[in-house]
Amino acid sequence: MKGANIQDQILAARSLIDSVFLDTPQFKADALLPRLGRAPVLKVETINPIRSFKGRGACLLVDAAEPNVPLVCASVGNFGQGMAYAARFRDVPITVFLADNANPLKVERIRSLGATVVQYGTDFDAAKSAARDFACAKGYAFIEDGAASAITIGAGTIGMEMLAGKEKFGAVFVPVGNGALLNGVASWIKTHQPDIRVIGVCSQAAPAMAMSWKEGRSISTAETSTVAEGIAVREPVPEAVDLMQELADDILLVSDESMIQAIQLCFNELGLLVEPAGAAGLAALIEHPDAIPEEDVATILCGGNVSEAQVKAWIS
Repeated sequence: MKGANIQDQILAARSLIDSVFLDTPQFKADALLPRLGRAPVLKVETINPIRSFKGRGACLLVDAAEPNVPLVCASVGNFGQGMAYAARFRDVPITVFLADNANPLKVERIRSLGATVVQYGTDFDAAKSAARDFACAKGYAFIEDGAASAITIGAGTIGMEMLAGKEKFGAVFVPVGNGALLNGVASWIKTHQPDIRVIGVCSQAAPAMAMSWKEGRSISTAETSTVAEGIAVREPVPEAVDLMQELADDILLVSDESMIQAIQLCFNELGLLVEPAGAAGLAALIEHPDAIPEEDVATILCGGNVSEAQVKAWIS
């Protein structure tokens, strides 16, 4: 998935992705200048039926699925919503596995979109292992977020839209869960404006992807413990790690405290409800200002599924 081939696939994806997920808002957030010392360009991927960027790639995945074969995937929540949304509108049966402690709001939304929900294990990686076994036993198609190229290609359309906007930036900060968002966005940006730095952002309490990128191989951790469930990866996807070697200029770690500050900024200054993983890029601007020489920067607010209890704890 390199060079001209992925560029052609990203271009072609525009006509296949449901229009509700395309051409999302992008603007320079002057209201954040007093707090950050910069006015970052924000690409807002939370204003759609599933409140995250995952719908772009999910549309491509379900369109490309083998006819009459039920789908199975595992999710922290947002990928599952994207897959359930795309499957419902294409009349494809789907089962989504989540951890026992998954965000109840995300669980209920996946179920409301018509998917069969199975909760298993103490974290996402345990649920993913169970989903893979289930699919194998049933003869269903197992879809792995991060390994499936369609998710990366779908994310690439975000990079295309960012460069098409009137706003200019010298660095873009991208939350890193399984790596598909960074790999897709960077695949487009590095081809068309290679001088723009692409910087991934991981949670300090879920550093597996940062460790893997630094070492050039997949490195798992024993556990994760972060409020940023969307980027709480314990076992990296090797294909995503390999691609990140070519595309990421750096990866920063941020604390839960910085991500909570970032979602408070989004709510109080911009009127946007963003989940901690979705605000990780802003958290990097809060926590690492001295590591960012560029004055003009951008980030993607990639998810906004926040439960009522979380709103009360972090914002109210």
